[in-house]
Amino acid sequence: MWIVGHVNSYQYLGGYLMSTYMANKDTIERKWYILDAAGKPLGRTAATAAAILRGKHKPVYTPHVDCGDFVIVLNAEKAVLTGNKLEQKYYRTHSGYPGGLKEVKYKRLMAEKPEFAFQVAVKGMLAKNKLRKAQLKRLKVFRGPEHKHTAQKPEIWE
Repeated sequence: MWIVGHVNSYQYLGGYLMSTYMANKDTIERKWYILDAAGKPLGRTAATAAAILRGKHKPVYTPHVDCGDFVIVLNAEKAVLTGNKLEQKYYRTHSGYPGGLKEVKYKRLMAEKPEFAFQVAVKGMLAKNKLRKAQLKRLKVFRGPEHKHTAQKPEIWE
């Protein structure tokens, strides 16, 4: 029997009743992953971290549910910016008042606060909705190779 369209969120295909699995916050299992940023481009590592935080690597990925995992980023100070980005790229903030623009070159930002630079990169790659704040809380960035989350038994992401 072939029925075109949806019937109470079910669809008949070739005589079989099909339904789409939708994850919810009670069925999500979270894991911990380690990303090593040493010698890798900042943007590529940030894109991988954003995909893990959203849960896009899971077969049960549901866009409107926060189903991602925890991410530990190590060696943030050794991340590489390609091209002339260290000299030409700026991190800008504005207070909202006239003349309130503040600019910091990425060369200085990566020297002083590489963790913050990484968090800004990942934040820009996450979906701009209510889930972003919760997803960013699961991002743990460390300047060097040591971290304090060994009790969670994180796996190394390749």
